[in-house]
Amino acid sequence: MMKRNSIWMLALVMALLSCKGGKSGEQAVQTAPQTADGFYDASATAKKSQNTQKAKVVTMYEQPAPLKDRPEQILHKTGFTISYNRETKTPNWVAWHLTSSHTNGSFQRKQEIFQEDMEVKAPRATDNDYYNSRFDRGHMCPAGDNKNNEQAMNESFMMTNVCPQDHDLNSGWWNDLENKCREWACNEGDLYIVAGPIYDTPSPKRIGKRKNVRVSVPDRFFKVVLMMGESPKAIGFIVPNLDLHESLSKYAVPVDRVEKVTGLDFYPNLPDGLERRVERECKPADWKL
Repeated sequence: MMKRNSIWMLALVMALLSCKGGKSGEQAVQTAPQTADGFYDASATAKKSQNTQKAKVVTMYEQPAPLKDRPEQILHKTGFTISYNRETKTPNWVAWHLTSSHTNGSFQRKQEIFQEDMEVKAPRATDNDYYNSRFDRGHMCPAGDNKNNEQAMNESFMMTNVCPQDHDLNSGWWNDLENKCREWACNEGDLYIVAGPIYDTPSPKRIGKRKNVRVSVPDRFFKVVLMMGESPKAIGFIVPNLDLHESLSKYAVPVDRVEKVTGLDFYPNLPDGLERRVERECKPADWKL
């Protein structure tokens, strides 16, 4: 009799569970991790959630706040993020997290193949728009910062990651700053970088022979760099789109100065007090410039 009662009680419990949403119960069984003895491991779930939240904070340090005063399409690439402006046909900004592994990978810059970015609607910038323009296709996130991944290296040559840049600036001062950032990443710690163009007038010079596509030529460029760690610090740079012969420190400015010039809000995911401190300080000596 007791055996029959037990079987009857088990059947009743199973029926009640089915009526109360067996489907959601099945999902819980599928997603919750189990220990060796078959129990659900709630601590593992909590740890996984904490790790996921922590990773999101780290990867978001470099991305500026959303823009409302100009067109913006966010493009998430393998090694960097782009805020694309359909009117200028250039990025508003490009942001990336730079580590030593990114600079020392096996994927080297070989034959340059600049390509249209099919993620943005036509008309869009093409390689031909730069032909005979006397401007370089200036990388915002450099190829040298994407050596750890073949796809990231290839994507760095997309037209949404470049701006018309003075040849001597591109191969000289700007290249020196890129090399300095890689030196910092290798010797001092991870960096969170944002770079992009500055347009001083609403009607900048444009290049390209197509009537419906004219790529805007920046008057100046900016770059901001954040280094976390025991003593977080940040530094900004604003340079004219010209051949430069001065030192890197000549154009170093506080990050909040770059914010005023560009209208961008950098590093919004830092705690407010820390953000205010690192953005108002500019100590080139601390960066060995």
